[in-house]
Amino acid sequence: MRQPLVAGNWKMNGSLKANEALLGDLRKALSGGIKAEVAVCPPFVYLPQVAGLVDGQPIALGAQDLSDQDAGAFTGEVSGAMLKDLGCEYVIVGHSERRSLYGEDDEFTARKFAAARRHGLKPILCVGELLEERESGVTEQVVARQLDAVMDLEGVSALADAVVAYEPVWAIGTGKTATPEQAQAVHAFIRARVAERDAQVAEGLRILYGGSVKADNAAELFSQPDIDGGLIGGASLKAEDFMAICRAAEQAS
Repeated sequence: MRQPLVAGNWKMNGSLKANEALLGDLRKALSGGIKAEVAVCPPFVYLPQVAGLVDGQPIALGAQDLSDQDAGAFTGEVSGAMLKDLGCEYVIVGHSERRSLYGEDDEFTARKFAAARRHGLKPILCVGELLEERESGVTEQVVARQLDAVMDLEGVSALADAVVAYEPVWAIGTGKTATPEQAQAVHAFIRARVAERDAQVAEGLRILYGGSVKADNAAELFSQPDIDGGLIGGASLKAEDFMAICRAAEQAS
């Protein structure tokens, strides 16, 4: 049985005051425990603050990105070692906004995935297609290419201690959401693609859905057999909404 994971990607949002209030509400809501795993991924500058606020709580700490390099003259970059030093357990790699806005390709993303693993971080590998790619019927080819880049570099066994997040780019921040059936179809494809190389790794792999998950659609999405939780954007900034999504994941497990 795969434990559901709900990870909040705060993106470029937050403040010292807002973070303290949000984490305070989450701590209260989780005081009774929860079967699903919960994680938050704040901006780099707030990692020390959030690390203190989640210490001893059932909330894992993650980062939104990392460098493919371990150290050196790379101004503005943050290494996996630094993230680990601050108590991070997870790190997002290959988010669609990194790919589309900053031109990060599959090979670069694979190197970031490798860097995360070198420093004992669990990568949350994002894969997904653009609207024009879905309309052209090449969703599976796109997702396979993104996934294969990582497996070719690191081997399929690397996915045993990682997470994959399917994020249809056309459903991020647009209010559009893939139907549960559409999302399940791609999740099943991802699991099958991994199973071609190692069935045991595929069975244990947690695959999250990340495309405008909200409190009112989470339960239906998470009820699908190959959807193991969510990578949550805007809704993760509101404690009530985020906890409703976490409870939906728990009930679906």
